[in-house]
Amino acid sequence: MKNTYKQQRIDLAAAFRWTAKLNMHEAVANHFSLAVSADGQEFLVNPNGRHFSRVKASDLLLLDANDSKTMEQENAPDPTAWAIHGAIHRNHPDARCIMHIHSKFATILSSLEITEIPPIDQNTMRFFKRVSFDTGYDGMGLADEAERLSASLGNNKVLVLGNHGVLVAAQSVFEAFDVLYYFERSCETLIGAYQTGKELRVVSDEIAEKTAQQWQHMSSLSKLHFDELKAILDDSGSNYSS
Repeated sequence: MKNTYKQQRIDLAAAFRWTAKLNMHEAVANHFSLAVSADGQEFLVNPNGRHFSRVKASDLLLLDANDSKTMEQENAPDPTAWAIHGAIHRNHPDARCIMHIHSKFATILSSLEITEIPPIDQNTMRFFKRVSFDTGYDGMGLADEAERLSASLGNNKVLVLGNHGVLVAAQSVFEAFDVLYYFERSCETLIGAYQTGKELRVVSDEIAEKTAQQWQHMSSLSKLHFDELKAILDDSGSNYSS
């Protein structure tokens, strides 16, 4: 496998494959990255134009967030991937894994005037007061747009990009994927509830916060979840790890 970081590459490749299986990707327009250096400045990211369902561990590009000549190289990444992920890795060295997609229900949420997530079930309660919202969409994620998104993230793991999609920043691939998965499920439930036209059954702030903290105490489940997803890929004979 070219370069190094074999296990990191394998984990990130598995996340691409499962995102495609769950139909949470959009064509070849979305991007995941994973910091591999101690300072968070060197990171892996998917190559330009590669479908999530075909990404292999050896395909991933190794970039330096501070290299101003990145877009001049022969195998340059997608410009928006470089801008958004480069900015966040520079400004948030603790955000080891960054996942940005235009999944159906999170994107619907990002398109509403009111983008809050009322606590109506256990999944939505996981994100109670733990989501950042950016409402300054100004075109594709380049330069100033990327820096603004980086600032908008704050200390939360989830950033809803108004009129755009969703971004997750976490400590590991398995944590980021688990957050992304449950956030999309939360958005699906919320949008479905809105579609009934009935009044939402919203729990109290106290219950929502209690449940959110209980989710935090069950953080080990995210690795168990991801390990099972990799096992399913392995059982199917997938070449994601090559």
